[in-house]
Amino acid sequence: MVIRQQLHTVDSVQDLLRTPEYNRRRFYLIDGELFEMSPVKRKHSRTASLLGYFMQDFVLSKDLGEVHTELGFYPAGDRTTLLAPDVAFVSHARLSQQPEDEFLSIMPDLSVEIASPSNTLIQLRRKAQIYLDNGSSLVWIVLPAEKGVDVCRAAEGLRLDIEFVACDGLLSGEDVLPGFELALTKLFPPSAES
Repeated sequence: MVIRQQLHTVDSVQDLLRTPEYNRRRFYLIDGELFEMSPVKRKHSRTASLLGYFMQDFVLSKDLGEVHTELGFYPAGDRTTLLAPDVAFVSHARLSQQPEDEFLSIMPDLSVEIASPSNTLIQLRRKAQIYLDNGSSLVWIVLPAEKGVDVCRAAEGLRLDIEFVACDGLLSGEDVLPGFELALTKLFPPSAES
């Protein structure tokens, strides 16, 4: 849902969040257009929590960086785009110059978007392209309805290289989280409701 027809920036979102009327709401920006994020439902929340848990466990055991949920990220030099991935990994090296109490002026090394009924695949792939064009190395689009994950990487000519990993496959951290593998049956157990 579009909130207003004016150009917004990271700063105007921060100002908005300081007001009592908006301080508990969540927003993201694409090219200055402000969108409000709806509260998520049980399946979405469970999937994000599980994925965050498995990533966090791996990252902490190797002391690689930080795993976050719904933290605001914007590209350095572009204050008209602000995304909040469901789950994100950022390496220690890339966090060294980032503030503790603000949105981060980098994109995560690994960004995860989980599809909700209100999302279209086009919207999710647009976000994946923004992440990859601005510093992310890997994007996972989790598709609960399909019980799988679109693994997105940058490709030549402003395109996405997309590989679908089905529920019986393994999700790999590739060069971003070397050694991380997750059997998707842990995210999509056969007994889980559709």
